[in-house]
Amino acid sequence: MDVLETIPVLLSASSSSSFLDTSTVIALTVFFALLCACIIIGHLLEENRWANESITTLLQGLCCGVVVLLISKFQSSRILVFSEDLFFLYLLPPIIFNAGFQVKKKQFFKNFTTILLFGVVGTVISFCLISLGAYLLFKRIGVTSLDIQDYLAVGAILAATDSVCTLQVLNQDETPLLHSIVFGEEVVNDATSIVLFNAVQSLDVSNIDLLTALKLLGTFLYLFFTSTALGIAAGLISAYIIKTLYFGRHSTDCEVALMMLMAYLSYMLAELLNLSGILTIFFCGIVMSHYTWHNVTESSRVTTKHAFATISFIAETFIFLYVGMDALDIDKWKSSKASPGTSIAVSSTLFALVLVGRAAFVFPIANITNCIKKRPSTKIELRKQFIIWWAGLMRGAVTIALSYNQFANSDKTLTEDSALMITSTIIVVLFSTVVFGSITKPLIEAVLLRNAKPVHSDATDIPSLDDLQILFLENGDPSDQGGSNEPARQKGSLSLLISNPTSTVHYFWRKFDDKFMRPLFGGRGFVPFVPSSQTGAADPQTS
Repeated sequence: MDVLETIPVLLSASSSSSFLDTSTVIALTVFFALLCACIIIGHLLEENRWANESITTLLQGLCCGVVVLLISKFQSSRILVFSEDLFFLYLLPPIIFNAGFQVKKKQFFKNFTTILLFGVVGTVISFCLISLGAYLLFKRIGVTSLDIQDYLAVGAILAATDSVCTLQVLNQDETPLLHSIVFGEEVVNDATSIVLFNAVQSLDVSNIDLLTALKLLGTFLYLFFTSTALGIAAGLISAYIIKTLYFGRHSTDCEVALMMLMAYLSYMLAELLNLSGILTIFFCGIVMSHYTWHNVTESSRVTTKHAFATISFIAETFIFLYVGMDALDIDKWKSSKASPGTSIAVSSTLFALVLVGRAAFVFPIANITNCIKKRPSTKIELRKQFIIWWAGLMRGAVTIALSYNQFANSDKTLTEDSALMITSTIIVVLFSTVVFGSITKPLIEAVLLRNAKPVHSDATDIPSLDDLQILFLENGDPSDQGGSNEPARQKGSLSLLISNPTSTVHYFWRKFDDKFMRPLFGGRGFVPFVPSSQTGAADPQTS
């Protein structure tokens, strides 16, 4: 698939004697200039309460698309032809890896059960409701050529959220619980949506029964656990290699390059094995930040931390810029041939289904978790539930990429209804990102009442009785007090695991990690064998 395509006017430019394609050079020059402009304008609007980087980048893409459309006399609005390979193989991996690498691990795993409920169970509920709603309502609007597989694909496409606008506003130090849930749900949601979409593609729609649904569930669980295991294995292998071979003795560039390449290798292996590359590279990033990052030299730690964040930022900016430009793809709008009323009706129906599908699981799941949790600081208040619901209303590049894959596949003929689904999806993405995204910052400030009272972080809570019991459990190690305390200790461990599972699992994991994992794979406290290297570097994220 071609990656670059210039507008017809630029193609007629005078030929150059250079071995480089002039049209390619022009396209890249314009696009890199736009990326620079996006960064500058985003910085200038940093303090604006109605705008953020993603919205300004999207709007600049729209403006550029209009200019190109006018220059080309409404023939094309494209400077770059965006392919799914470009998105899923080059742009998405660095964003997901950096998310795992920079995540506050202690806070993330502390809320891991809640994150899985929102990201997996919630996404499946949203997928079912959107698919069912589209099946029941689209025929009344006049969309009649879609089959069952298309309706299921619509559910998977619109179940993929994009919480970037909300995460740019939330502060993980001020609202660690809320930030952790929104951030974790977004990553797990993307992976779940893509897995559901791929499962729908391989589904035999002519024979759907209970067994088919169970097979779909089994496939999802298999993909989830194997993808996670592959990411963990890749991270541990990189930690062991760098710890054992001491690349820093000769070149810090080698250890930095190895970290980058092994992270990308894990993603490619997952795609090669038909697993979830998103889950794989995300957990690879978490493991690398816990072990591998501590095994490299001090200069490499600084380099990797900023390099991963920079690459992720550029990829994210690229995606939003293209989404804005691609919204004015004149070929898709011409192929649709739908009246403005039909287009608005389909888009409104899709967005209404998104609203309902989101509310159908956010509030019930949040209240169920509140009934289970005992500490007030870990409960999700109604206003926080509203923010979580709001954060998942926006749609982004994953939605557009999956929509193109389903309805503009090269193996299929682009029908009027298929083109209508693509343009309607684009409208939903633009409306949700620009309108809802611009309201997000003032809305969160109003709902959370930051200025009304001081924010109390659950990360700094006074230890609860359960935490103190775990400390007593630790002090009551039978190796120090004799074997007579073993039955009591086992009973205490079991009761703590039942009453306070998160803290208890974290305690036992910490002991296992210190005793077995870190001596083998390194980690915090490991000192690379490099002359004049500095020690005691702080972890960029809380473990």
